[in-house]
Amino acid sequence: MNARLRSERGAVSTFLAVLALALLAAVGLVVDGGRKVNALRDASQLADNAARAGAQAVDLDTLRTDGVIVLLPDQAEQKARDYLGELGRTATKVVVIGDTIAVTVKITVDPVLLPAGSITVTATETATAITEEP
Repeated sequence: MNARLRSERGAVSTFLAVLALALLAAVGLVVDGGRKVNALRDASQLADNAARAGAQAVDLDTLRTDGVIVLLPDQAEQKARDYLGELGRTATKVVVIGDTIAVTVKITVDPVLLPAGSITVTATETATAITEEP
């Protein structure tokens, strides 16, 4: 009986080491996964707000003469890029078509616990210029 107990000695230590490694990996997934979700939320909010800023570049002459809302493409793009620039960010793509502007923002975060490369997320949001009667 003593021989059997001696042969299983250290089995619990090995089990606990494997369990600790698995728990560390799970914590890493939660922490780094959370960082990715937060980065995606931030990218989406930045792109949305930049698109809204760009949607303010309405061609007032066309609106007053024809009643049609059209964005001034260069001004709309510049307003969106200026908004992001004030926050230390840049747009990877800005597209203006008619009364709508689409802004794409890319954010890269580094993982904290997992030994992986950088995590890059991209979000594209649009805004459409509208008028409302008072």
